[in-house]
Amino acid sequence: MNEYDSNRIYDIVKKINYKKTSLLKETDCYVLNTCHIREKATDKVYHDIGRIKKEFKNKKKPIVVVTGCVAQAEGELLLNNEKYIDAIIGPQSYHDFNKVLLKIEKNNTKINSTEFEVIEKFDTLNFIKNSNTNVSSFLTIQEGCDKFCKFCVVPYTRGAEFSRSTEELIKETNDLVNNGAKEITLLGQNVNAYNFEGHKLSDLIYKISKIKKLERIRYTTSHPIDFTEDLIQAHKNLKKLMPLIHLPVQSGSNEILKKMNRKHTVEDYIDLILKLKKNNPAIEFSSDFIIGYPGETDKDFEATIKLMKEVRFINSYSFIFSPRPGTPAAKLEKVNNKVAKERLIYFQQIAEEIKMKYRKNLFNRNSLVMFENKSRRGNEFFGRDEYLNSVIVKSQQDLNGKIKLAKIINGNQSTLFGEIKDEINFNGFEEKKCQRLVS
Repeated sequence: MNEYDSNRIYDIVKKINYKKTSLLKETDCYVLNTCHIREKATDKVYHDIGRIKKEFKNKKKPIVVVTGCVAQAEGELLLNNEKYIDAIIGPQSYHDFNKVLLKIEKNNTKINSTEFEVIEKFDTLNFIKNSNTNVSSFLTIQEGCDKFCKFCVVPYTRGAEFSRSTEELIKETNDLVNNGAKEITLLGQNVNAYNFEGHKLSDLIYKISKIKKLERIRYTTSHPIDFTEDLIQAHKNLKKLMPLIHLPVQSGSNEILKKMNRKHTVEDYIDLILKLKKNNPAIEFSSDFIIGYPGETDKDFEATIKLMKEVRFINSYSFIFSPRPGTPAAKLEKVNNKVAKERLIYFQQIAEEIKMKYRKNLFNRNSLVMFENKSRRGNEFFGRDEYLNSVIVKSQQDLNGKIKLAKIINGNQSTLFGEIKDEINFNGFEEKKCQRLVS
């Protein structure tokens, strides 16, 4: 979502003649777009500002803006602790960017803009065309969360659940496709809670699937309790809807899930997985895990290992519990840090073994890969298969924006390496020809 937000911020500031630069020395305005899910994000803000200070020690100071969720959660603290910051702009106040910058240019004043004005924000953005030209593009359809998991800062930094209108999302999808997008990932802090005037996520997916030049649709991140039957059916009916679902579970222990206020049990979660698999056996899953949540016992941790082995997630994101200021869990007694680290290492070893076994099963098989860009090394192209696995192939033809059948030769922890199976161009292929995995 921050990548989407950053692109839209640039669309906004172009209106007052700002341009992107990759050279720090040329910068007139430096924007730090932040996330507050983990503690390191705040540390990175201070680190990056230190780097800017050093670069501009004997030069005219650039405007420095901190935006995103760290800005929302710690705005006043940042302004008080770091005098080099000129403005704090929260994630629901991006529409104020130009007003803020022009005011700083004119008055050299410090500004804190962290109001929850999500409706006004998207009303403003609807009049500014999305200029993103990536083959695979993001589209925010929903923001905020009403679940109040005790470890999560999102309700406090992004606010209550808000869904954009179906009409504006179809228009923006068309804009992105006309810019060259072949794949759209629908974004939300709680994406399957999307509901605009009775239109659910599945309704939106069916509508945008009718856009002819759009080849692939994904969405993230889902909450298990909002996974409705109509969305399950969509995975059976729509070939454009990719078969990888990111479905955070956080823990394999019912006791810990209850302490987290996750509102579902392990049994609920597994039942949902089985339903999805029954409707579409090609579906695979990735997930998030918090290791060492306050109160986690050895028994709770063993239950998490059991769940990982049972579901066999093809990818997972796992971290030691990081207390976020202002959340209920921040007040709880933490698990011993040494114990938490040992558990994380063991969990990640198990997760990596499962992932590598899955990847090795792809060797000498064919997958449909959508190529997104050309490597700096000349004739190498980077793409992703239907399960978001990174694939690199060598080719003399221009593969950007094309879907090709690639034979996977080998791979490592992060990347698969393959070769183009034949010269068939799957760009614009009929849905009935789409095969999940071709032996």
